[in-house]
Amino acid sequence: MTPRPAADPTIAASSDRPGAADHFRLLAELGGDIAVRIDLPDCTLRYLSPGFSTLLGADGAALQAVLAGGGAQEALGALGRQLAAGAAGAPGERLVQEVEVRNAHGHPLGLQVITRVVQNDDGSSTLLALLRDLSPQRAHLADQRRFASLLNHEFRTPLATIDGAIQRLEATAHGADEAVRQRYRKIAVAVDRLIAMLDEYLSPDRMAAIGKLRQPNTIVARELLEAGVQQLRAAGREAVVEVDGDENAAALRGEPEGLRLALKVLVDNALLFSPAGTPVALGVRRSGSGVEFTVRDEGAGVPAQDAAHIFDKGYRGSNAVGLPGSGLGLYMAHSIVDVHGGMLRLGERDGKQGAEFRLWLPAQHMGGQQQLASSPPSSDNRTDH
Repeated sequence: MTPRPAADPTIAASSDRPGAADHFRLLAELGGDIAVRIDLPDCTLRYLSPGFSTLLGADGAALQAVLAGGGAQEALGALGRQLAAGAAGAPGERLVQEVEVRNAHGHPLGLQVITRVVQNDDGSSTLLALLRDLSPQRAHLADQRRFASLLNHEFRTPLATIDGAIQRLEATAHGADEAVRQRYRKIAVAVDRLIAMLDEYLSPDRMAAIGKLRQPNTIVARELLEAGVQQLRAAGREAVVEVDGDENAAALRGEPEGLRLALKVLVDNALLFSPAGTPVALGVRRSGSGVEFTVRDEGAGVPAQDAAHIFDKGYRGSNAVGLPGSGLGLYMAHSIVDVHGGMLRLGERDGKQGAEFRLWLPAQHMGGQQQLASSPPSSDNRTDH
């Protein structure tokens, strides 16, 4: 269909049909993004933020030509196709896609394109689109990769030196007593653990993958629970799984790797502070507008005087004497959960043996604020490792 002549794309949307489009345009431009309004079904451009010309060096006429199937296809073709895909969507459907275009100088530029079709009061339809320049985000990710690479190198070099030295000491310590040999082994295990963390979180392959694909921002509760179960089984422990209804099917809002790390810290604690061979219980249940996980062991718990400081940075309780650790595990887990809008606390044990952590996370499609149905924290837990 041949589009009718486009209105001046620099005229505010309120000039003809005020409403949701005006609010959308205002919010988009206040956030530094580009607002686009297209009348359907003939794909007539009715509004385009002035920032479009600043960013791409092209005007509304060039974008209209692309929407009509011609014009600067090489430079703006991907954007035109994504807008056309959004126009074909159902009313209210939100589509998000990243596209690569070229500006007036031929330089590549990444755009995030968010589209939604809205129904107007007169029965007509309008496509609202938000264009977001991904250059700052990609530059930030590149800085993160460079910083991580620097950390990887700076930490790995001294660790390799320590690792080589401890191996030589172990190989030549024929006359050393058992206590000295045990100290050597503790140093070797600590070095291996640090190197493994570098490989897992700061490896070049992992850093190279950041930013290539849109990172997931949800994880299903059962996947998080299964990660804890697999960790226990790998350590030779029995995992007792307690699921209340179908709550393990709920989708949790958050960065999956970060949430897995938070749960891993809790399971590590259970393994470290409970007798070998005893089971560890992992549970999940609905709690208010989210899902609550529990990690419960059959250890001795924590002395009452240590409970108030359990999540403090670098804190190690009286029951951690002689055990490996730096006092950063629970501090880190608490920080991760807090960033995700969740809550990590000690559970109520009612005089039972062992310790319990309760990790609450917000779930998708559940309205409301955090609501923890459990009791206030108790002292029946122990410090981190």
